[in-house]
This record gives sequence, structure tokens and C-alpha cells, in this order.
Amino acid sequence: MFSTFINIFKIPELRNKILFTLGMLCIYRVGFCVPVPGIDQIKMTANMGGSGPLGDLVEYFQLFTGGNLSQSTIFGLGIMPYITASIIFQLLVTVIPSLEKLSQEGDTGRRKITEYTRYATVLICLVNALFWMKYLSSQGFVFPQFQGDFFGLSFTYLIMSLLMLTTGTVFLMWLGEQIDEYGIGNGISLIIMAGIVVGMPNAVVTVYSTFSFKGASTSGGMDPTKVILLLAMFVSVVAGSILITQGQRRIPIQQAKQTRGRRVFGGQRHYLPLRVNHGGVMPIIFASSMLIFPGMIFGWLYGMWPNFVLGFLYDSFRSGEFLYVLTYIFAIYFFAYFWTTVQFRPKEMANNLRDYGSFIPGLRPGKRTADYLERVMGRITYVGAAFLALIAIIPTLVSQSLGIPFSVSAFLGGTGLLIVVSVQLDLVQRIEANLIMRNYKGFLGSEGPIKGSR
Repeated sequence: MFSTFINIFKIPELRNKILFTLGMLCIYRVGFCVPVPGIDQIKMTANMGGSGPLGDLVEYFQLFTGGNLSQSTIFGLGIMPYITASIIFQLLVTVIPSLEKLSQEGDTGRRKITEYTRYATVLICLVNALFWMKYLSSQGFVFPQFQGDFFGLSFTYLIMSLLMLTTGTVFLMWLGEQIDEYGIGNGISLIIMAGIVVGMPNAVVTVYSTFSFKGASTSGGMDPTKVILLLAMFVSVVAGSILITQGQRRIPIQQAKQTRGRRVFGGQRHYLPLRVNHGGVMPIIFASSMLIFPGMIFGWLYGMWPNFVLGFLYDSFRSGEFLYVLTYIFAIYFFAYFWTTVQFRPKEMANNLRDYGSFIPGLRPGKRTADYLERVMGRITYVGAAFLALIAIIPTLVSQSLGIPFSVSAFLGGTGLLIVVSVQLDLVQRIEANLIMRNYKGFLGSEGPIKGSR
């Protein structure tokens, strides 16, 4: 393993890509600390944390967007508007024939869809920034000299803040594209992962500051038993995440034989891989985002019309409550099947197999093959959704049962862990491909003859 890391820096092209990627991530972290002028950051930090629906919104937003709502910085909106625009166009491609035709035109069509996605990102940024600045003004986080009649702000300050927040997200989008072009690749995911991993030192400091060999003397305190249990669970959950992320159902494929003159071609057997977790982290993201709003809505209604029913619903939709967890699991299953239905196209796959002269043994090409692929994907999606639901509720269960702060237990599961695991696996595979392409020893393969070393 150590020699593999040394080989990475022996290849000038790969070394430059990795160093460029690290430089872009450093720029991201520097901009993350630049505040938007005119906002009382101390007062905002003191009031934006804590529990409740708003606290959950802040935690979830920071977890999978690379942004930060507890401090209004130029990167406060994170990369979420771009992700939202990308998801919207992925869904529109499946329902709008013109976009579907454009996506089938190769690189030219994909570049055009990317251009539309960028325009949509700017529009979403402006809307999000407008509501965000309106909220900051209503909570008194904006200094009095910048308040006015336009959404509670002066017109000049409103335009300036909207431009700063929008420019911050667009700059993050540009950083991700630069990493894709000149770096190791997968830039947007690396930015999100950097925003997640940066919270791990705080979790370690929390464990260290509350640790005691004599046992936990305060609520949220740590003792040796809890630390050992946390480490064991962390390793187990990471191993399970890797297995489910890499897990596949391999459908055997037989290629038809073709006779050309006196020679016979084809006849090889291979397989069609179907991912167990086809939706990735998207079901958890959708479910988490959806469950933020019931608590906020019921809390607002209960404040206006106090009664037993609204009070029960408000208490039940707090994070960790039974009804909340049950609804969370149901939402994950629903969005797992929804995302698979949108992204997985069995008819198109069956037609492609038929066009390339391949077939599944025992099944006729066409509708029978499409029905079989759809049935298999439905079964394995059930297993993948069950794993996603387990990963999603582990942090809450551990936090409540062991009295551990959520900032510590969050690294045992949820969206953040799945994003980190999937991005790290993709990063290792990209580095592995670069090493093997140049006949260097990979992370898992055997060492071959080294060529072109300098």
C-alpha cells in the first residue's frame, strides 16, 4: 500500500491532477470562511443551532450541500442549487421528448443540457438567496443600517447580498467543473465530501472533551465502553456501506453467434450488472428534505391554533420520535422506488441487448426481457431501500439510546457517510485506473513492469 502511494507521485500527470484537486478544495475552504457583509455573525451563530425543525434544517443542509446556514458566508448556499437543477433536468429528460432526444445526441446534446442546468442554477440561487435574506432580516440578524423596505432590506444591500450568494454557488460549480477537467474528476462530489469530512475533527474533539475513564458524569458524556462501541459500529457501518454500494445482481447475457464466411463470431457469455443501491443517496436526501417541513408547519399551526391534535403532531414529527422514524423509513422506500423508476429503463436496455445480438438465456428478446429486468430490479431495490433506511436511522437511534451528541453519532450513518464512502470508492478507482494504465502496481492488483518512470 505504501509503495502504491509512492507510485502515485512518480507519474507527473497523476501527481499534477491530485495536487490541482487539493488546491481547488483549499480554495473552497478559504471561501467558506468569508462572511457576507452586514450580518451579525455572532448573534446568528448563537441562534441558528440547537434542536427543532430549524436546527434539523441547518444540520441536513450542511451535511449534503457543502454550505453552511449557521454562518452566512459567500458559500452559504453551498452546491445545493446546482444539485437541485441537475436533478430537475434528469427528471425532465425522462418526460419531455425534446430533452430526451437532445440527451441522445452525444456530447453536443449533453453540453446543451449542462448549459440549461447552469441557467437554472442561477435562477434557483436567486430565489433561495432572496428567501434566505428575508429570513435573516425578520430574525434581526442584519445590522439596522442595512434594513429597509425591500423584503426588510435596503434595495442596494439586497442586490449586493443576492449577487454575493449567487456568485458563491456559481463559483463552487466552476470549481467542480475545473476539478473534472484538470483534476482527478468528480469535482462536485469531492466538494460535498470536503464539507462533510471537515466536521469530523469537531466530533473527535467532542468525544475527547467529554471522555472520562470513571464513566459519563454528564448527559452526553463519554466513557471507554461508549468509545469502543462507537469505533466498532463505525467500522461495521463503513464496511456495510462499501458492500451495498458495490453490490450488484449480475444477469447472465449470451451473445448470439454470427457466421461470416467460414468463421463464427460471438457466442461469448458475459453479464449485465444491476446495482443493489441504484438510487445512491438520493432517496435519503429526498426523504430528509421532505420531513423537515411537517415539523415546521405543525409548529406554526400550533402557535396560531393551540390544540391537542396539532400539539401531538408537532411533538411526533420531531427528530427521533416514533412517528417521525416510521414516516422516514416509508419515505426512503417510496423515493428509492421512485428514483429507480425514473432512472432505470428496462425497455431501452432490452432493445439495446436485442440490437447488439445479445439475450438473456431462457427469455425472448423484447418485452419478456424488459419485464424480467423490471422484476429483478424491483426485488433488489427492496433490499437496497432497507439498507438505506437502516443507515439513515442509526445516528438517531445511537444518539438517543447511548446519550451521545448527534454531531458525533452522525458519522455512524446517514447521507454524509454514504456520500463519503461512494466518493472515496470512486476516487480510489480513478487513481487505480491511472496506475494500471501506466503499468504501475494498483491498490489491489499485482505489480507489473514500470514504464516511463522518471
